Amino acid sequence: MNSQQSFRSIVANLATPARQCLRRRFHSATPLRARPSPKHKSVKAEDMGLVTARGNQPTTVAPESRRPPLVDAESLANPETLKPYSEEDKRRLRKIYTPEQIASIEAGEEAIDPDDLADQAVMRDDSMGLEYFDDLSKIHPVIDKPVRAPEENYDPNMRFKTEDEMLDDYVELFRNSSESEEISKLDWQKFKDTQRVTVGKEEAELNPRSYVAPELPVIESLAKGIETEDIDLATRRLMRQTGYALREITSFRTKILVQHRVINQERIGKVQREYCLCVAGNGKGLLGIGEGKSVEPQNAQKMARLAAIRNLVPIPRYESRTIFGFVKGKVCGTEVELFSRTPGFGVRCSQYIYEMCRCAGLSDMAARVYRSRNPMNTIKATMQALLSQQIPEDVARARGKKLVDVRKVYYAGSV
Repeated sequence: MNSQQSFRSIVANLATPARQCLRRRFHSATPLRARPSPKHKSVKAEDMGLVTARGNQPTTVAPESRRPPLVDAESLANPETLKPYSEEDKRRLRKIYTPEQIASIEAGEEAIDPDDLADQAVMRDDSMGLEYFDDLSKIHPVIDKPVRAPEENYDPNMRFKTEDEMLDDYVELFRNSSESEEISKLDWQKFKDTQRVTVGKEEAELNPRSYVAPELPVIESLAKGIETEDIDLATRRLMRQTGYALREITSFRTKILVQHRVINQERIGKVQREYCLCVAGNGKGLLGIGEGKSVEPQNAQKMARLAAIRNLVPIPRYESRTIFGFVKGKVCGTEVELFSRTPGFGVRCSQYIYEMCRCAGLSDMAARVYRSRNPMNTIKATMQALLSQQIPEDVARARGKKLVDVRKVYYAGSV
């Protein structure tokens, strides 16, 4: 009995399929589900009458014989002309559609009221109606395309004036003015406003034909509080160094992560100063860190914020939400490991890395900090790890391969 049971156990173990080895996926997103079974059965082209077999080679039916002209376009305005299908029409429909499809077509046409077809072109008179007709005889500058110059204003032979031609305009100005009287400021202003810089049609320069969209209007209510005279010297210097406008600088997200007091022994004695470490970003892939030290805490915070904006660098992001794979960073005794995660995972890490992810626009990521957990070294090691990512396109280019993201190409990034 014991030998028989042991033999059965050996046979059962051999019949059990081997457990598959779990492998780590390359993409951080969830795997695709299996393709669902179709709700309706597939219909062959021969059954629908679209292909006629001639020997072993099928031949396509002519396009004019595929679908009969059911209703004329002019008959849609008169519901009395919408008659049911005749036997001839149904016979022609059977060559193209299956009985189930014909039944669905008849059910759909019965559900549509003929009065709706006759009244669908009536203009709306409610509060949500448009202010112009459908023939676009009136163009609304917000809803419709902008009004452009006519095509006659285009001059293919138009060119800029040379230096000699520009000099001739000034000579003509002095000739027309009297020798006894000097040219007034008003005459100079009129000359600058009317002086042409091109040779050709005057309409081509004053009202050119262009396909470029017009600039957005400036909202006065939003621009009232922004005055160039109110900008301090440090902000002006930052605008010249980075090229950012004042509106962009104020829109960056900044956060003071570290702030403490330091004491330095100098010749005059112990000097106390305030130290600040700030992180800045736009939430769309830009991230920077800056340090500031001053006697006053407000000055130290301002110096750190401006330094963080000055040090903004682009951070690679996968699907604009997470990082590419697994990266490491090490500064002094602090080691940081960052992991990519699936959509909806969130940011699960320390408070310093969490604020950096918010500024950079990372919404799905995990992190671990080993050995020393010094706040300043943690922030710097995280920045080092984010900048050390290996983008798959660069790796494929270095190996001489071609990388194609199947989800973006075939599924438009919806999975």
